[in-house]
Amino acid sequence: MSKAYLSLGSNLDPEQHLRAAIAALRKHFGEVVLSPVYRTRAVGFEGGDFLNAAAIIDTQLDPFALNAWLHALEDAHGRDRSGPRFGDRTLDIDIVLFDDLMLEGDGNLRIPRPELKHAFVLRPLADIAPDVAVPGAGRTLRELWTMHPDFGREMPVVGL
Repeated sequence: MSKAYLSLGSNLDPEQHLRAAIAALRKHFGEVVLSPVYRTRAVGFEGGDFLNAAAIIDTQLDPFALNAWLHALEDAHGRDRSGPRFGDRTLDIDIVLFDDLMLEGDGNLRIPRPELKHAFVLRPLADIAPDVAVPGAGRTLRELWTMHPDFGREMPVVGL
């Protein structure tokens, strides 16, 4: 079994889509460690606020099969990939970390995920896996979060 660390986000009917995604993860993978859900501003475009969370799952899938499964889940929730890279989303789930794997330049699957530099990805992961070392960074998620420029800024927590 491998551990996958996921980033979840939505800004179109976000409560509905995140609740359904979490239920699907639990149904398929069993126990899910889930972070608090944070309300954050859109990054890279003008749009509605996002709800973001992180999850840890145990999986027998390899990263490519897991990525395909997550894309199918996004598609089932009406994810539209035809527009700009940064835009409104019904559901966005990315593999941020996968065990201690480093994977570069393989289409849209890069591990560690470059978006780990954003507070909306890093903060929820640091909440649930503070002592996990980020491959290639030489630091834990907690260390990266405490060094982040947004550390100490309020991020509103939202209940689902």
